[in-house]
Parts: sequence; C-alpha cells; structure tokens
Amino acid sequence: MKANKTSRTAQYMALFRALESQRNSSERLFYDPYANYFLESKLRLAAYLYKYPAIQKYMDKIIQSKIPGAFSSGIARTKYIDDLLLSTINSGVQQVIILGAGFDTRALRLDFLESIPVIEIDHPNTSNFKAAVYKNHLKTLPNRVHFYQIDFNKQSLDELAALHNFDFTIPTTIIWEGVTNYLTADAVKNTFSFISKFAKNSNVIFTYIHKGILQNPSSFLGGEKLLQDLNNLEEKWTFGFEPSELQDYLNQFDMKLIEDLGAAEYRERYLPNRTEKGYEFYRTAIAVKQA
Repeated sequence: MKANKTSRTAQYMALFRALESQRNSSERLFYDPYANYFLESKLRLAAYLYKYPAIQKYMDKIIQSKIPGAFSSGIARTKYIDDLLLSTINSGVQQVIILGAGFDTRALRLDFLESIPVIEIDHPNTSNFKAAVYKNHLKTLPNRVHFYQIDFNKQSLDELAALHNFDFTIPTTIIWEGVTNYLTADAVKNTFSFISKFAKNSNVIFTYIHKGILQNPSSFLGGEKLLQDLNNLEEKWTFGFEPSELQDYLNQFDMKLIEDLGAAEYRERYLPNRTEKGYEFYRTAIAVKQA
C-alpha cells in the first residue's frame, strides 16, 4: 500500500459488496448498505447502474475478464465468513476483533453483532479514512465499535493491546481477512502468537493464498496478471501457506483447524448457479484455541 493512500484492494472488495447488494433480495447473498460509502465517484456510479440487467451482465463480463473469479470468490467469501462468525457467536463468543479491517462493515451490517463489542484494527491511513467516512454519513457510531490504528513498522499488537486494555480472558473471534498474503512469515507468526493469547474456545477466521501461486503463478488461472497488477499497485503478495501443512503450523499456537475451504468450494456452497472460474488460490479457514 502506498504510504499516503488507503488500500485499493479494500475499495474493490467494497465495490463487490455494493454490486451484490443491488441484486434482487431473493438472489443476493447479503445486503451491505454501507459499502457505497467507500467508493470513489466512478465506482459508486457503476454500483448504482448495476441494478439494470443489461449493465449487470456487461459489468460481470468485464470484471471476469480482468480478474477471473475475483467477484464471485469475494462475495462468496464474505458470506462464508459471516456464517462462520455467526456460528462462533452462537457458541458463546463475547467480542470480535477485526485485524486489517479495511472497509469491512460487519460491525454495522450484521444484526447478530448488535450487542457484541467489535474492535477494528488497521493501518492509520485506512482506519482514519474509514472512521471519517462513517462520521460523515452516520454522524454517530455505536459505543460498542472501536477503531484502533497500528503501524506494524513502529508498534506491535501486544503494545496496542496493552495501551487499550484488551480483555484476553473472554472468548473472542478474530477475523483476519485479506491480510496474510501481504505480510512476512515472521509477521504472520507473530500475529498468530498474539491471537493464541485469547481464552480457550476463542476463534480465528482468516484467509490466505496457496503458496503455489507465489512459486508458479501460471499454475492458477489469472495468476500471472494478477500478481503483476498487485505489484503495480504496490500491494505485492509475499506470503502463502501450503494447505496440507496448515494444521501442523497451527499446532504451535495450540489451535485446531476446524475448516479450510478454497474459493471453488465456497463458491459452490453459496453460488452454485453462478459459474465462474478463477481465484482458486484464495482460501478461508477457521481455527479454535484449545487450551
């Protein structure tokens, strides 16, 4: 991410949610009335026009040609994480922390979080911009939602937690979406170490990319072009997991892998009638703290 700008990929994810929200209520996976707030004017117009079938078909074709599978993967992943989060709330989780929150709007759009404290943590550029946008549109935010800023080059999560008196003793769900692929191996390990300090039965819901795309981009549909585009945006991918090795990796943090699905699998679960290919290197997993 450029030093003086918010993440471009965060805005694209907001666009995907805004587009999905324009579908008929009987067809869409979710409704996000806040996604439009984070779109620049051209993208906001595109989201508005998407409600017209001819425009919808044209835009779907354009997005698929430029970033194969990203749209359907992104919205299916959003719904999948929503459902995983709900399952943890139903199991007794009492707070939610969103790491690298970007333009995630779950704290406001999910009814089942109305009585749950939500802590959002992100880079100052993105976090401050997001808080200002919310303030401009909503005037006030629920007291249960907190925005904290961290520059990982200058501060650790442990320091941030100490500064704001995080409660590690209650069951917590940490959402870590769209972040690990931009970090170093040490940063990923340090973050899992931080997450492991939360109470037994706490959960982490996280996304990652298959390590193979970093080693051989051409082995995945659209992989080479995507990595080049990300480099041009200065949002280069740097880290991935081999799925078969993930449980062994989590063992060192006393975490048990509950589920790990690839994009094709959660698309099939939520979008069986939308046939898109691509983004098969992206995966979403949930793990639970054991003791």
